[in-house]
Amino acid sequence: MLRLRRAWAALPAALLLSTPAFPAETVQRVEPGDVAWMLVCTALVLLMTVPGLALFYAGMVRKKNVLATMMQSFTLCALVTVLWMVIGYSLAFTNGNMLIGDLSRVMLNGLADGWDKPFTLGAGTANPLPMTIPESVFLLFQMAFAVITPAVVTGAFADRMKFSALLLFMSLWSLLVYAPIAHWVWGATGWLNLMGVADFAGGTVVEINAGVAGLVCALVLRRRLGYGHENMAPYNLAYAVTGASLLWVGWLGFNSGGALGASGRTGMAVLATQIAAAGATLAWGFAEWVLRGKPSVLGAISGAVAGLVAITPAAGFVLPGPALGIGIVAGTVCFWAATSLKQRLGYDDSLDAFGVHGVGGIIGTLATGAFAFGPLSATPEHPEGVYVGGLSLLGVQATATVATLAYSGLMSWGLLKITDLAVGLRVTPEQEREGLDIALHGEQVF
Repeated sequence: MLRLRRAWAALPAALLLSTPAFPAETVQRVEPGDVAWMLVCTALVLLMTVPGLALFYAGMVRKKNVLATMMQSFTLCALVTVLWMVIGYSLAFTNGNMLIGDLSRVMLNGLADGWDKPFTLGAGTANPLPMTIPESVFLLFQMAFAVITPAVVTGAFADRMKFSALLLFMSLWSLLVYAPIAHWVWGATGWLNLMGVADFAGGTVVEINAGVAGLVCALVLRRRLGYGHENMAPYNLAYAVTGASLLWVGWLGFNSGGALGASGRTGMAVLATQIAAAGATLAWGFAEWVLRGKPSVLGAISGAVAGLVAITPAAGFVLPGPALGIGIVAGTVCFWAATSLKQRLGYDDSLDAFGVHGVGGIIGTLATGAFAFGPLSATPEHPEGVYVGGLSLLGVQATATVATLAYSGLMSWGLLKITDLAVGLRVTPEQEREGLDIALHGEQVF
């Protein structure tokens, strides 16, 4: 395990690492420009779930499941918001111990004491992070991340999970899987943070976590009826393109918000995100063109998302050249994972949550370890950079990747089994053939 950087102004891991350093003589205060930017980023991240992901996923399922698919994203936005307020935020971002936060912020207890004051994450620990935004803004931005992560998982089991099972499983998963991993990586006392993991905006916490959970869901719920034999072509790719476009734009706030303010590093994160998305879009399209004779619209939007996923952990750590390389590799490898690998192994990841988010997250997390540009995370105590690409950082990134895969995978399996015992996981064959729109919600698209 790497030694903890104990400098007061050192940048903590990942998303939290991105805040500008505070010289000792600087008085910590709320900066209106940083508050305004972080509220914009929060709105952009929420836009990614509703309507972005809702449209993206709904456009790729069959007509009889469009409304049910959109309902999942919309309901999760509400459900996780309440869970985050009640206990999720406290478990993820209070000091606690190396594995989990404490209960000091249950129901956002204590928030009123410093509602207009600058927030310091990890106050009283050896690794505090002073900010120029109030705690309300920080927890709201993190809430948007907590919202979209389980919504990504739903793509893996599209067309076949009961709505009651969705509510129970995702409630348990958000509190027992997402919150602990967020604490490990971004909490001031989290064990991966203390190791020195570099995850700017969620390669482990969001992408790998959601991807492997999706894969486990697909395996436990088994294939859709008729998978591999019936036509399961997307109902409306125009919906999917619109959703992917909203995801692309929203992702600029998703990643750059990792700077927790408006700075030069914020601009570099936006630039890296845009370049990686573009590179992956072209890479997926050209790979499909060469192997299948035509570049498809579905391939183009899938490639864009793959690039956005892969650059997520690296956005505030790498220069434009490596960002383009990460995008190209992600577009190519995720194309292979979502087509050849899935077909070869025979699992039914309906909308490729693992093939795009899981595989893309692994690529980006490891690439960050190789290509992190030191000056982007430099502090007065570490002028060479807190995070510098090389074998040492790559080892930490690999550890974080394996830990996320193992914990999320095993816990997701266990929570699915609990949910199955409590309410059952899968709709009946008759309901699945009829379509979830009518069977679960009594509505349909005409």
